[in-house]
Amino acid sequence: MFICFLITTYEWLKLSKNNLFKLLGTIFIIISFYTIFKIRNEFDRDYFHLLLVAIICASTDIGGYLFGNIFKGPKLTKISPKKTYSGVIGSFLLSIIFTNLFLEFSSNVENFEFTKEMFLFILLVSFVSQIGDLIISYFKRKSKMKDTGTIIPGHGGILDRIDGVIFALPFSYVLFLNFNF
Repeated sequence: MFICFLITTYEWLKLSKNNLFKLLGTIFIIISFYTIFKIRNEFDRDYFHLLLVAIICASTDIGGYLFGNIFKGPKLTKISPKKTYSGVIGSFLLSIIFTNLFLEFSSNVENFEFTKEMFLFILLVSFVSQIGDLIISYFKRKSKMKDTGTIIPGHGGILDRIDGVIFALPFSYVLFLNFNF
């Protein structure tokens, strides 16, 4: 975990040209990683809540990529040149499906009911994850970088892989405090 934090911080510092953005981004990364410990200590005896957020974020990324490439369609060119509306819809759809499957088959959830609160939680976390991806993409374009690092060939850096998670974790923590999951 600590190594991932160091690499992510390094990639952010390399990505940001403005010193204020470097400082704010580093503080945000610290808060994000600290949130992992807060969620673990306050809600998770068995990593259920962290897995829930990870599954929503991963399926959001996968859904956006798959649906965007398969269905194509209009692009969000002003925001990000490769992102499409179909990818946004796919992100929401796949996050709902995968999270529902996770909750349905999780040994930690007895008599699971897919409530409107859970539906709203998934949509909100997926949305914030997509926003995080767009924000990091914006900074990559401003820095004229394709990838934030080379540690994962063909996938960019660690920051490219967890950009949505970094934004979704603190947001999820606030939701966990207000919803009863």
